[in-house]
Amino acid sequence: MTENRESGRARVLVAASSKHGSTEEIAHRIADTIAAEGHDVTSTVAGPDIAIDHFDAIVLGSAVYAGKWMTDAIDLAERIGREPDPPQVWLFSSGPVGDPPKPEPETVDVTELVEVTSAREHRVFSGKIDKSKLGFAERAIIVAVRAPEGDFRRWDEIETWSRSIAANLHREEAVT
Repeated sequence: MTENRESGRARVLVAASSKHGSTEEIAHRIADTIAAEGHDVTSTVAGPDIAIDHFDAIVLGSAVYAGKWMTDAIDLAERIGREPDPPQVWLFSSGPVGDPPKPEPETVDVTELVEVTSAREHRVFSGKIDKSKLGFAERAIIVAVRAPEGDFRRWDEIETWSRSIAANLHREEAVT
């Protein structure tokens, strides 16, 4: 445990891979919410240069394309799994849009990443499509699957989940 953890404040890393910025915005909201609940939070883009060994908890997310996480997030999850004393981990995916969401949230398969990281939970959050940010191939896919343009993120759901993570970290502190 880190010194901050002993004072009741967990050191939390919130990292995400985001192609057009929507998932990164979700990660920032998660980080802000956990920080507001009394923990020390670092928020960053998932990448190979992140030192993960001094965090008590990691919240890792990725945008989902064709049912798969982005490479930088997968690589970070695999590094977490190789840690000799891994931190607590929560995972989130962002991608489905519309009401009902397309594609179905169940099509996001992160079973292997949950196992590798020993994640406590994985959540799928609705995403955002801004066609002005998409390339030709991406726009063609959106038309093919009939995904609507718009922001479908449910901020209250994201904040509620984030507060549950913060509360879990506080409970862990009370036990130790």
